[in-house]
Amino acid sequence: MITKIKIQGYRIYGDFTLLPNKDLNILVGGNDAGKSTLMEAIGLALNGRIGGRSAQEELNPYWFNKELVNQFLEDCDWDDNPALPEILIELFLENRPELQFLCGAINSDRKTNACPGISFKVIPNPEYDEELTQWRINPSALIPVEYYKIEWRTFGDEVLTRRPRQLAVATIDSRTVRSTSGVDYHLRQILSDHLEPVEKAKISQHYREIKESMTSNSLGGVNDRLKNIRAPLDNQVMALAMDQSAQSSWEGSVTPHVDHVPFALAGQGQQASIKISLAMQRLSEQTSIVMIEEPENHLSHTSLTTLLSRIEEAAGERQLFISTHSAYVLNRLGLSSLLLLHRGKASHIETLDPDTVGYFQKLPGFDTLRMVLAHKLVLVEGPSDEILFERFFSDLYGKHPMELGIDVMSMHGLTLRRCLELCTAIDRPVAVLRDNDGEDPEILKETVNELLETGKRELFIGAKEAGRTLEPQLRACNSEESLRKILGVTDRASLEKWMSREKTEAALLIAKSKEAITPPPYMAAAAAFIHG
Repeated sequence: MITKIKIQGYRIYGDFTLLPNKDLNILVGGNDAGKSTLMEAIGLALNGRIGGRSAQEELNPYWFNKELVNQFLEDCDWDDNPALPEILIELFLENRPELQFLCGAINSDRKTNACPGISFKVIPNPEYDEELTQWRINPSALIPVEYYKIEWRTFGDEVLTRRPRQLAVATIDSRTVRSTSGVDYHLRQILSDHLEPVEKAKISQHYREIKESMTSNSLGGVNDRLKNIRAPLDNQVMALAMDQSAQSSWEGSVTPHVDHVPFALAGQGQQASIKISLAMQRLSEQTSIVMIEEPENHLSHTSLTTLLSRIEEAAGERQLFISTHSAYVLNRLGLSSLLLLHRGKASHIETLDPDTVGYFQKLPGFDTLRMVLAHKLVLVEGPSDEILFERFFSDLYGKHPMELGIDVMSMHGLTLRRCLELCTAIDRPVAVLRDNDGEDPEILKETVNELLETGKRELFIGAKEAGRTLEPQLRACNSEESLRKILGVTDRASLEKWMSREKTEAALLIAKSKEAITPPPYMAAAAAFIHG
């Protein structure tokens, strides 16, 4: 298992360290947060390959971190020989007997850390020192990768030429099928791992015999005619034969079928599910790492539920890295495994009460992902509170909350304490609004006081004397005449009863009205706090 990941100079990651969970790691972050790049970096260090091709073939200037490149260009203005940008990816591994051949202390940890590990470096090639010196005279943001080389070594400083077989790894990108045949490099690797060496040898031998049979039988008549064609120089005999080279091996010709339909013609959801299921069912006694990108893609709710059940059942001793944009995936697999990525940084979720984790797992439809990704958060009790808070905030500051990165969410009956515990764990600035329900607000605050923090997480409750819920709070600070005008309630009807009965309708009418309306003091205070 991977115990630590260090990335320096690779794409979004200038100087990055992550201590992953031993079993499940759920990677969450906004667009361009670095989820796919992290998976890519792990794959590079484990396989020395990217997208099925060797790293040296795929090396390009855009691998280098932009900030480090820009710093290098600035250094060139006052230094004739600044250090060239480099890339380092290190995987520190669990100290297991079968991984001792990877053990050593040749790594970037300041204190001596002798452990199994793999180091992947992209560094200047000393053979091109002269060319690099010339390039430094007029450098550009495009690093001359032609003058770089890749070093792939163990922590014991032994050169690696292929992935150690003790590190079984599967990568599944369910967002897309990477080849026109529908069977990409990763799927071929997974399928190959399900075959024993003896089986592979037998298949390969039989495949060669079939091709040889086609050469002598199906192509025999054609070759008899070609004997009389003296096209080659020196009148050699020309003939057609089935290719027996490694480029035409059986792996490139065998494709899976689903219910007698070629894999490439199956739906993308089916393809993604098959790739993930096969990867999870791989039989290996060695360290096994599975990386899955966005398992929710192309799947209906029911199919996603089935797939997640398979992942949970087959996880075993494997270490999983799963990136997702789905709150359902996050809730179902467990909030305690969350790794929040943002601008090349990673944050572990602080320890959550197991009961709270189980609570959200039982409510997988609640959008915890919005809570996790919001810059600032306002939690309210129901839809009418949400609608009205947005109206009052807009009146006060001339912008909707979302324009300022503030997400307003209804808790939909979830317990306040559970939501506050999650906000505390992810260190999210939050304003929580609730009704007093006839209780003293100070007593209500005491029940969650240890989860509150002045300036970070604050609770706002309507004054007891103004009424139990939002509707009487509104009536207490606005004239009855103005409310009747906004809501279209005649004098013959009871305003109190109508507003209590038609909570959401009243909120919508107020939100659309161009008439001025005064917010309840606790809502105005919450808006001022979260606006900052």
